[in-house]
Amino acid sequence: MAAAAARSLLAAGRAGGRRCRARARALPAAGAAPYCTVAPQQQQRRQAPPPDMKNYLWSRYKEAKRVTKELVPSVMSNMLNPDAIFSNNEMSLSDIEIYGFDYDYTLVFYSKHLHTLIFNAARDLLINEHRYPAEIRKYDYDPNFAIRGLHYDVHRALLMKIDAFHYIQLGTVYRGLSVVPDEEVIAMYDGSHVPLEQMSDFYGKSSQGNTMKQFMDIFSLPEMTLLSCVNEYFLKNNIDYEPVHLYKDVKDSIRDVHIKGIMYRAIEADIEKYICYAEQTRAVLAKLADHGKKMFLITNSPSSFVDKGMKFIVGKDWRDLFDVVIVQADKPNFFNDKRRPFRKVNERGVLLWDKIHKLQKGQIYKQGNLYEFLKLTGWRGSKVLYFGDHIYSDLADLTLKHGWRTGAIIPELRSEIKIMNTEKYIQTMTWLQTLTGLLEHMQVHRDPDSQMILEEWKKERKELREMNRNFFNAQFGSLFRTDENPTYFLRRLSRFADIYMASLSCLLNYEPDYTFYPRRTPLQHELPGCSEQLCTGTFRIPFLQEMVQVK
Repeated sequence: MAAAAARSLLAAGRAGGRRCRARARALPAAGAAPYCTVAPQQQQRRQAPPPDMKNYLWSRYKEAKRVTKELVPSVMSNMLNPDAIFSNNEMSLSDIEIYGFDYDYTLVFYSKHLHTLIFNAARDLLINEHRYPAEIRKYDYDPNFAIRGLHYDVHRALLMKIDAFHYIQLGTVYRGLSVVPDEEVIAMYDGSHVPLEQMSDFYGKSSQGNTMKQFMDIFSLPEMTLLSCVNEYFLKNNIDYEPVHLYKDVKDSIRDVHIKGIMYRAIEADIEKYICYAEQTRAVLAKLADHGKKMFLITNSPSSFVDKGMKFIVGKDWRDLFDVVIVQADKPNFFNDKRRPFRKVNERGVLLWDKIHKLQKGQIYKQGNLYEFLKLTGWRGSKVLYFGDHIYSDLADLTLKHGWRTGAIIPELRSEIKIMNTEKYIQTMTWLQTLTGLLEHMQVHRDPDSQMILEEWKKERKELREMNRNFFNAQFGSLFRTDENPTYFLRRLSRFADIYMASLSCLLNYEPDYTFYPRRTPLQHELPGCSEQLCTGTFRIPFLQEMVQVK
C-alpha cells in the first residue's frame, strides 16, 4: 500500500547510505539481520567480538536509533491512501459485466447507535426470556472493547485473537472483561497453538465438535461484548454457570433481535438516526449503470426494510438501477441449497405463489438459490463481481465453487490506515522492527554483559509491541495483524476476496477498465542477504526494507 513511500525511501536511503557508509564498513549493520541469510555461526567466524561489549552493543543501538529517526520524515511524506482498493488477485474491471451487492454494511452503513440498540435488546431478552439476573442490565455497550475476527472458546468462555497459523496472540485472551495471564493460557492450551480440530468450521461456527466460534460479522460486535459482560457478572459474583449454555443463550438472543424484527422496526422508525446517509452509494450505482453494467442485490434482510433503506440512501427509483433484487436469501445457504425456489414479493409485501420462469427488473424476489439464479440469468464465472462484508457468508462459496470475482467491504480499513499514517505509529513501528533486527543480529554474543543488554532490548521490544497494539484497540490490537503474523481474519480475507476496500465509494476513484495488480510479496527465501547495499541507507531498517520489497 506504500509504493510511493518505498520509492522515496530508496532515495532517502541512498543519501543516508552515503553519509553512513564509512561507519557501516567499520561496524556491523544494525537491523539488517532479519533479512540476512548468513547463519549465526558464520557471523561469529567472520568477525571476533570487541573486548568492550557494553560500549559496542549500545553504540550499535544508538546508531540504529539515529538512522531510524532520520528516515521517518521520508515515510511521513508518502501517506497510505485510506480510499484505495487493495488487490489479492489480479483483476481487470473491463472483464466485469455484472456487479452484485449485499445490503447491510455494503450498500448501506449504520451509525454507532445500532450496536447499542442490538446490545440492549439482546440483554433484555436474556433477562426477560432466558431468566438471567436483572443485574446484568447495569452493563452498557462499549464500542471500544472488541474487534471483528476474534475467536471464542465456547467451553472455556474465552475471547481471543488468533493468527493465520492458529497461534493465540498472548495478551489478547479475555475471560469476561479481564485479560487472562499468559501463563494460564499456555497451561490451558499446552502452549499457544489451537489444533485444527478445535478451530471453527468453514463458516466460522462452533459445530460438529469444534470448540471455537469465529466472529466475522460486523453485527457480531455487540454479541462479543454481551458475552463478555455476562461472563464478567457471573465471575464477579462467584456464580457457577455452564459456559456452553451462556454462549447459546446469547447467540439466540442476538438472533432474535434480527428474526423477531426488533432491529428492523427500530431502524425503520428512526431511519436518520441509524443509517449513515451515503450519497456516494447512488453515485457508484449510477456510474456503473452509465457504463452499461448489470447489477443485482442479494441480501438476508427483509423486503420492506431494504426498500425503506434504499429509498433513503439512493432514492425512490432505486429499483430501476438493479436488474435483480433478492431479499431474505438466507446466505450462505442460498449458495448451496438447490431445493428452495424463488417467490415473488408484491408491492404490499405479500408472497405470491406463481412459478418463477424469469427474474424481472423492478420486481423483488424472496429466498431462492444460486443454482436457479444462474439458470435464470446466465450470469456465470469471472464476469461477475460480488461485494459483501462477511467473508464467509458473502464471498467464500462464490469464489471457491462458482468462480465469481469477489470484493470485500472492510469499514475498519479506513480507520486503521489513518492510524498507520500518524507520525507516532510510524516512529514506533519503524523502531520496533529495527530493534527486532538488532536483537537477531546481536544474539550471537553469549557473554554475560551482552546477554544482560539483550534482555533489556527484549523488554523494550515487548513494550513497543504493546504500544503498537494499543494504537488500534487496547484489548486486541489491529484487525489485520498480531505481533508478528497476519491474523486468521486476514488469512481468510486473502483467500476469499480478490479485492478489498473500506467502502463502495472507493470505486469512484477508478475507471471502469482499471486493472488491479497485486504486489509481488517476497517469500522468506527470496529476501536478499547481507550485502553492503543492505547494510546502508534504507535497507538498514528492516521495516522500511520490507516496504520496498513488498510494495
